[in-house]
Amino acid sequence: MANIIIIGTQWGDEGKGKIVDLLAEKADVVVRFHGGNNAGHTMVVNNEQFISHLVPSGILQKKICMIGNGVVVDPQVLIQEMDYLAEKGIDVGPDKLKISDRAHLIMPYHQAIDIARERMKGDKKIGTTGRGIGPCYEDKVSRRGIRFVELMDSSLFEEMVRSVIIEKNFYLEKFLNVAPVDPDMIVSQYSAYAKRLSPHIIHGSSVLNQAIENGEQILFEGAQGTHLDIDHGTYPYVTSSNTLSANACCGSGVGPKAITGVVGIVKAYTTRVGEGPFPSELFDDTGDRIQEKGAEFGATTGRKRRCGWLDTVILKNAARLNGLTGLAITKLDVLGGLDELLICTGYDHQETILEDFPANLNVLGACKPVYESISGWKEDISGARSFAELPANAISYIRRIETLTGVPVCIISVGPGRDQTIIIDHPFGG
Repeated sequence: MANIIIIGTQWGDEGKGKIVDLLAEKADVVVRFHGGNNAGHTMVVNNEQFISHLVPSGILQKKICMIGNGVVVDPQVLIQEMDYLAEKGIDVGPDKLKISDRAHLIMPYHQAIDIARERMKGDKKIGTTGRGIGPCYEDKVSRRGIRFVELMDSSLFEEMVRSVIIEKNFYLEKFLNVAPVDPDMIVSQYSAYAKRLSPHIIHGSSVLNQAIENGEQILFEGAQGTHLDIDHGTYPYVTSSNTLSANACCGSGVGPKAITGVVGIVKAYTTRVGEGPFPSELFDDTGDRIQEKGAEFGATTGRKRRCGWLDTVILKNAARLNGLTGLAITKLDVLGGLDELLICTGYDHQETILEDFPANLNVLGACKPVYESISGWKEDISGARSFAELPANAISYIRRIETLTGVPVCIISVGPGRDQTIIIDHPFGG
């Protein structure tokens, strides 16, 4: 019996959706434990692309999927996603898709505040998706949030909405200079959401722990990436939740002794969407080539991703913070055709070499990457299905990553399809 956490090691967009979809074959339950619909996971099965934002990627493998208490949920987006999947023949009924009664709801005023704040900040904007995730988490920690358990109690829900809307509308009108939100509209809309979603609402912690006691295997699906973590990322250019492996326990309701492994997903190069420092970012033809060949656009926002060389400073940081037991390398095929590959192994700050990831963004912004050169390969590796089938230089690249991070590579992705994968050591065994 194994219970595995999947974590992004960079700034998100590492290809977690494909790896979760792949590993879900041997899992019984797949759990999303943090974030909201600011995350997007892309999966390609039989040449058909599926994109999920809230529903765990394991739904394509017909597994039981749960949205944990650590997730903030926009019910309208969730229902739209459920309908989208159902139209494609995917079962998203109550037996397959479950929602923790303790997950918090994103409300219309959260979205309105998120968008208006970013507009007001102008050039100093953080680069949020405008979907209300941050303001929802703010209400959660300030004990003014509304959860699914309250949504299921219509009178209590209405009471809470009418209580909080006074403050929200004052803030929207008087400070942000935008239109107020109608509480009657919220109550009416969310009553309809409650009716639709009520069969899916469960006590998540009890269900998961019972599954573990029964010997079932759990796959915990992270969103975003390590360096968007609210505590350990490039603050304030971060998301509003803890993206580290430790939050899999808090965000789903299981104890840490249940976890048997943590797989870090790392793109064979580095990308970032939105604002914030990025030491190994490329501004040349190579960066444009990687961006184009890798189709680097955000699955949620459609924004063009910034591209750069692989950065093992942030990768080692992720290995330590998450307690990684294995690495899954994605998009290795994108690097094919380059004569030379560079790996960032340290940061040069005022002629001092830093090997640890600095917290001070002024320091980080002034750092210059220290590179190590690796010979590239010309071969198309998208058809490789074993490690031995890879070109010698691709194998050397993988081995160097293992040496620099101290973490073994267990999976290599050589294309977007589920079958375009090399499994060296399956996290679930076998």
